Amino acid sequence: MRAKVTIAGAGMTGGTMAQRLAETGYIDVVLQDIIEGMPQGKALDLAESAPHAGFNATITGSNDWKNTKGSDVVVITSGVPRKPGMTREELLNINAGIVRDVAT
Repeated sequence: MRAKVTIAGAGMTGGTMAQRLAETGYIDVVLQDIIEGMPQGKALDLAESAPHAGFNATITGSNDWKNTKGSDVVVITSGVPRKPGMTREELLNINAGIVRDVAT
């Protein structure tokens, strides 16, 4: 039985991580994001590359946390980048809120 990994955040980091995990052939991936349609599109791109890249994995894009049920591991790659004038403490507080939302 394959492991199921949820990646919270389907941006550049999450998408790359999903690809690398899927390429192992041992892991099915759920890309989860709050942006409607974005994780689904990224999952479709990765799934269509599978035959050419030589891997066989299920890659699901979702905006619904119900699809993450049964995950063996959840990796949080979501967050906001630091903006000009933003202190590290402000960045930490914003991203801590995102982690808190994902964890609950």
